Amino acid sequence: MVPALRYLVGACGRARGGFAGGFPGACGSASGRPRPLCGGGRSASTSSFDIVIVGGGIVGLASARALILRHPSLSIGVLEKEKDLAVHQTGHNSGVIHSGIYYKPESLKAKLCVQGAALLYEYCQQKGISYKQCGKLIVAVEQEEIPRLQALYERGLQNGVQGLRLIQQEDIKKKEPYCRGLMAIDCPHTGIVDYRQVALSFAQDFQEAGGSVLTNFEVKDIEMAKESPSRSIDGMQYPIVIKNTKGEEIRCQYVVTCAGLYSDRVSELSGCTPDPRIVPFRGDYLLLKPEKCYLVKGNIYPVPDSRFPFLGVHFTPRMDGSIWLGPNAVLAFKREGYRPFDFSATDVMDIIINSGLIKLASQNFSYGVTEMYKACFLGATVKYLQKFIPEITVSDILRGPAGVRAQALDRDGNLVEDFVFDAGVGNIGNRVLHVRNAPSPAATSSLAISGMIADEVQQRFEL
Repeated sequence: MVPALRYLVGACGRARGGFAGGFPGACGSASGRPRPLCGGGRSASTSSFDIVIVGGGIVGLASARALILRHPSLSIGVLEKEKDLAVHQTGHNSGVIHSGIYYKPESLKAKLCVQGAALLYEYCQQKGISYKQCGKLIVAVEQEEIPRLQALYERGLQNGVQGLRLIQQEDIKKKEPYCRGLMAIDCPHTGIVDYRQVALSFAQDFQEAGGSVLTNFEVKDIEMAKESPSRSIDGMQYPIVIKNTKGEEIRCQYVVTCAGLYSDRVSELSGCTPDPRIVPFRGDYLLLKPEKCYLVKGNIYPVPDSRFPFLGVHFTPRMDGSIWLGPNAVLAFKREGYRPFDFSATDVMDIIINSGLIKLASQNFSYGVTEMYKACFLGATVKYLQKFIPEITVSDILRGPAGVRAQALDRDGNLVEDFVFDAGVGNIGNRVLHVRNAPSPAATSSLAISGMIADEVQQRFEL
């Protein structure tokens, strides 16, 4: 497995347009090791920041919030390419507050999900954000699934998930009257929330603490400032230049990237490695018609296949009272390809040439074909759902929204299981921290992730 927390020594070379020895008198050193922040703070112009966060999703906004609450004297900015915040992975999230049962013990996902769920419930209570702790059943419908279910239960205990218990058929019926199953794990601490509302609350906290949010700022380049003949103060104090597609510039001392579906490309812009590559997987949801929503009370999940990071098609209640069924997991032909026919030749060629997708597909051909079939034919998905709730029919469902998961894939075709954070060396590399792989349960874990990122930024950049 790819290490969860790593620094890619040698991954970031000499910055384009920069100077190998740094800027005399600037916030760097000839050795490449950054010195403490040079004052800066609130007196900096609106185009200059001590720290810039690239990406206005839930992880980026939580990280910005954590940094400014910890370092209120610093000027911190968030750059978001869209006109609104949290509109991609965060805005297309199913809304589940995960308990932490699924993840490998001692992994970052396991630790941060359990911690993050507790912090998220506490935050929502403090801010008056509506949520429901409706619980979840992970249901075995076949005898052969029971050993995997029991192993998952043991994993959940190892991860410190509270309130777990194995229940039999009669107790399944008490919790979900229309669900059938042989055995289930009852996860009472699983909940639901509107993650975009949470992310916008993070943004409000950040701005109220003095932070700045710049939307419609699509990052095109990250480079070291060229020293001007006048040796301008900005060029020395804020040596990193971030340019957008409109030709506008932002200067800063340090950068944290939380770019989600574009995390590999943004890393490459900074001169760091693009690996692991991001491969987008679209997840299509179905909607249960309103008159049939009585069939589902809480979250109902299948026993997952340990070979994949996807949790399988499941039943998810939403805060608005609707019930989502899904998602499947099919390759998206565009990084933000929320519709089946969305296509980008650049994204497709990037996936084929630069990632390990061909190896992954060859190793899991039958699984991929099955997912594509279910995506095309509603009846196939309904047949699967009927294993859990036999009363559901094709006439009870509608096609619903879709999300795109930013899944990191190594060149050997292995799905990267854990969260990945890395940095590099060189003029830019030692001033950047990249959040490289943060799919589900990143939303649940966002407050815990942000605390860890704030720790890493403080240590690495000597704040």
